[in-house]
Amino acid sequence: MARASGSKREREEPVRLPVVGAEPPERADAARNRQKIVAAARSLTEERSLEKISLDEVAEAAGVGVGTVYRRFGDRSGLAYALLDDSERALQSAFLQGPPPLGPGASPSARVRAFLHAYLDRLLRETDLLLAAETSAPTGRYTGAYAAHRAHLAALVAEARPDADAAYLADALLAPLAAPLIVHQTVDLGMDADRVKAGLDALTEALLGAGPGRP
Repeated sequence: MARASGSKREREEPVRLPVVGAEPPERADAARNRQKIVAAARSLTEERSLEKISLDEVAEAAGVGVGTVYRRFGDRSGLAYALLDDSERALQSAFLQGPPPLGPGASPSARVRAFLHAYLDRLLRETDLLLAAETSAPTGRYTGAYAAHRAHLAALVAEARPDADAAYLADALLAPLAAPLIVHQTVDLGMDADRVKAGLDALTEALLGAGPGRP
């Protein structure tokens, strides 16, 4: 199987994305428009879920043309990720430089478990936004911060299992955290957070747990 390459430090570097990292310099008017659009969308989502709000409504509430909303965010998925920016920054700060087990200092498998639990907790707090972000476009889930999460898990998998295809297994670990699946499990099937976390732990153990050649 493919061996992940690059130093641990290189693999742990945060991925710079529009939602979670520094953006290219904006003109002052563009920055003001972005702030107005995000503020308007945030206000509207206090009353309804984002999937029930049109971009025309957001534009009207922000006092800008709908074309400005589309140019700045592309679609409802892009807008949803912008609304998730604060919690995404907090999550990335925690897994890159926070205390263990989520941050550095714990074993790779412990850090993977901590990340999956932390992401699930966040998903349950912000279900409507993450659902809108992941389902508003065919590949909506794989834009935004997904690359940063994938790189983080791939680095941990490569450390725990140098023999494995770390990139593929990172996707496999993230797959159960798709917002539509979590909604199906917790709402339709009545699973609570503890049961879902136990399942994530079992998956992590199966992929990274003790065994021949594994830490």
